[in-house]
Amino acid sequence: MSVDLATVKRVAKLARIALPEDEAERVMGELNGILGFVEQLSEVNVDGVEPMTSVMPMAMRKRKDAVTDGGKADDIVANAPETDRHFFLVPKVVE
Repeated sequence: MSVDLATVKRVAKLARIALPEDEAERVMGELNGILGFVEQLSEVNVDGVEPMTSVMPMAMRKRKDAVTDGGKADDIVANAPETDRHFFLVPKVVE
């Protein structure tokens, strides 16, 4: 896969990146080089290789999935200018 100059300009526009014409040519070459490297990676035989999530084998620590109310509602709304039954009151912004 390769990208042309029009694709580079379109991606730059979508990313809201100012890309002068002379730099667009250079970026096109760099992107094509990166895509060429990715194509080389697809040729690697990975049959029998287990997917990895980390270089070091480790098990994720798990916690109990218990629902609690936290018991801190008063502390949470303590600094709010206005509250009502543990809810923040804010000014109306939409009519």
